[in-house]
Amino acid sequence: MNTYLRVLSYSPKYILRLIQFFTFSFLGIIFATVGIVSVIPMLNILFDKIPQTETPIIPHFALSPDYFIALFKHYFMSVINTNGKGEALLFICIFILASRLLGNLLQYLERMAASKLRIEVVKNLRSHVFSNVTLLQIGFFNTTRKGDLISRFTSDVQEVDTAVTNSLRVIFKEPLTIIVSFAVLFFISAQFTLITLIMLPIVGGIIGTIIRKLKKKAKSSQESVGRLVNILEETFSGMRVIKAFNARHYIQKKFEDELKFHAKANMSISRKNELAAPISEILGVSVMAIIIYLGGTDILSGVGMNAGEFLGFLTVFATMIQPSKSFSTGITTMQKGIASARRIFSVVDTYPAIENKPNAITLKFFEKNIEFRNLNFAYDKDDVLKNINLIIEKGKTYALVGQSGGGKSTLADLVPRFYDPTGGDILLDGISLRDYDIESLRRQIGVVTQESILFNDTIFNNIAFGMPNANQESVIEAAKVANAHDFIMQSENGYQTLIGERGSKLSGGQRQRLSIARAVLKNPPILILDEATSALDSESEKLVQEALFNLMENRTSLVIAHRLSTIQHAHEILVINEGQIVERGTHEQLNKSNGIYQKLSEIQKSQ
Repeated sequence: MNTYLRVLSYSPKYILRLIQFFTFSFLGIIFATVGIVSVIPMLNILFDKIPQTETPIIPHFALSPDYFIALFKHYFMSVINTNGKGEALLFICIFILASRLLGNLLQYLERMAASKLRIEVVKNLRSHVFSNVTLLQIGFFNTTRKGDLISRFTSDVQEVDTAVTNSLRVIFKEPLTIIVSFAVLFFISAQFTLITLIMLPIVGGIIGTIIRKLKKKAKSSQESVGRLVNILEETFSGMRVIKAFNARHYIQKKFEDELKFHAKANMSISRKNELAAPISEILGVSVMAIIIYLGGTDILSGVGMNAGEFLGFLTVFATMIQPSKSFSTGITTMQKGIASARRIFSVVDTYPAIENKPNAITLKFFEKNIEFRNLNFAYDKDDVLKNINLIIEKGKTYALVGQSGGGKSTLADLVPRFYDPTGGDILLDGISLRDYDIESLRRQIGVVTQESILFNDTIFNNIAFGMPNANQESVIEAAKVANAHDFIMQSENGYQTLIGERGSKLSGGQRQRLSIARAVLKNPPILILDEATSALDSESEKLVQEALFNLMENRTSLVIAHRLSTIQHAHEILVINEGQIVERGTHEQLNKSNGIYQKLSEIQKSQ
């Protein structure tokens, strides 16, 4: 029950919605039952079983069933005594129609209250989960299956969606409907009621196996869900870039805009779906009332039989079959919804490993250096980095080389606090990175990786990613520095060209130059280049390398490279092997040292 109440709390007006639902449900059941029970006096008229008696006086008002029964008898007998049984039959038909109209209106309002509650819960639940997940550290996405994560936003939330509405009916409406119906049945015939108690579960079970619920999916809602899943997949795959460019708020807004569209589409669908059943039933009851009146006037002139109560009993009994079936199947649906909610809350309750300290320092400028002091780091138990001591001076380029898996990328990931050291510390201008506000720290850092993380958007928005105040002129200037302006202008719509998912419409070199243009536009004082040219052909590499040199000018750069030709002009080259710095120096110095770097250089020259 705690899980269920937690789910409902995602609607800011859930108490009001519940009150509305319960009120409309209760009144709707009463009017529906009144409409059914009023069939009995109608049948008694048809079978000529109502004796001529004096009209009862109008009863004194009291909020009880006896008052309303006495009031009905007063008007019913008044019509019979004044205008005859034919007019009384018409009175009953109008009374049935009016009660069903009110009952179905209340049923519509009840369902709309449930729909509003359901849609508010789903919208805010998805938004909250998405917001929490984007706060989690990079390591979370390395150890969590993205498909499983996305399923919690889609299939699990869908189960919760279904369970919210069904559970309201299971908890309140269906039991109340069954209780009221049984009370009426006992009033009509206790003997037959006992029989129904035995037969009702059997009938409900048989019908439950036959009837299938067909759900029509609106095209716009399907497309919106597809776009939501696309945003989720891109977000989780590109979390490194999102965090490095402080673009969390941008992607959050994009996601919430799509959520608003999806919620609006679903509300429109709910209005139409929930209105269809009441209208069809009202029309059916209207036709039935007309037929009963026209055919009943002829029956009054013949020989009748005292079967009104029995037919009324059957009518009430028939109305209990669907609530009984819904109650049994709804329990299962509710349990599935609670299980899905627990899966969702397991993500919501995961706290980020990388968080700001209270009163974290806002980093406004990078002034002197970055120091790695006795640094150790381990993803699990074994250290990936061991006793790293390094000072990166402002304005200089430092290159990291060595075999794959040696810890180069891990070392670079510690600078923007994608991870925190497990031993030692990293200081920027003499202050530990843990003491800085995370967003202000990442604002000083630009990242270009081997894999160009681009989004299914325009070229302009990809370059200006995470920088909402960027204008056209600054984006064009950044593209020129990155050697990207020419191919952009040759594209179909220039800077407004859509590049497809992950930039699928562009070549590898073009994607990389857009990533560089993004970093140029950010204009960070600290730059991290992680294998930025390793996956390119020679022609693309030349253009990208030139763009990188333009980008690195007058910046503090940490460059990870396999191709040693790209880092020959670095101020210092660090050879990392098995998590330790084993060699350091300039290209010329290391080439004379007869060490790992010299061997790597010889191997690449021979290729």
